[in-house]
Amino acid sequence: MVKQATLQSDQLLKFESSTFARPPFEVQHQIVASARRSQLEAVVDLTTINAHTCLCLNLEDLKCFEVVERQYEDWGVVFHNSIAIQPSNPAFMTTSGLTVLMGAPKSGFLEAKFLRPVNWVSACVTSSQRLVLSAYDSDRQPIAQTLLPSANLANSDSALPPNTLLSIKANNIHSVTFSAFDGQFTLHDFRFCV
Repeated sequence: MVKQATLQSDQLLKFESSTFARPPFEVQHQIVASARRSQLEAVVDLTTINAHTCLCLNLEDLKCFEVVERQYEDWGVVFHNSIAIQPSNPAFMTTSGLTVLMGAPKSGFLEAKFLRPVNWVSACVTSSQRLVLSAYDSDRQPIAQTLLPSANLANSDSALPPNTLLSIKANNIHSVTFSAFDGQFTLHDFRFCV
C-alpha cells in the first residue's frame, strides 16, 4: 500500500491511500527513462515528449555510490547533491528495485532541476526526519510545497509507512528540493510530468 501526502499553500495536509499514484490529469504517455544513452536512443524519440507525458527514472541503471548529476539530462532533469545507493540499513528498505537516491555529500538535501518546466513531480521517500518537498519557478521563487510530517523509517513506531509517496503539482516547476534538516532520506520512483 502506498500513502500519498499532499499540501497546497491553502490546504491542510492530507494522506490518501492508493495502490498506484497518478498525476492529477490524464497522462497520454509514460516513459521509463534510462540513465544509459544507448538505451535512450533505442527507446524513444525525444520529440514525442510533450504535454501530458510523464517520465519515471530507472535508477537500477546506476552503480552503487555513483554521483548522480547529468545521467538523466537527455530526459530533461539534472540532479545536485545526489548519490545512488543500495541501502544496507533495513530502516531504509525500498518497495521497488534496489537502487535509491540519497542527498550527498551534504546530507538531508537533494535538488532536481528541469531543463523544461514541468507541472507535477513525485517520489517515494523514506526519511529519518520531517522532509519538505519544495517546487520553484524560473526565478527560484517558491511556488508549492508538500511535506512528510515526521520520520517514516521501516521497523519504527512511525504512523507513516516507509516509501510514502510525496507529490507536488504547480504550473511551470523549474526545480524541486527535498530537505530533511539534520536527517537522512532516500527516494525512488522519481517521476515528473510535462
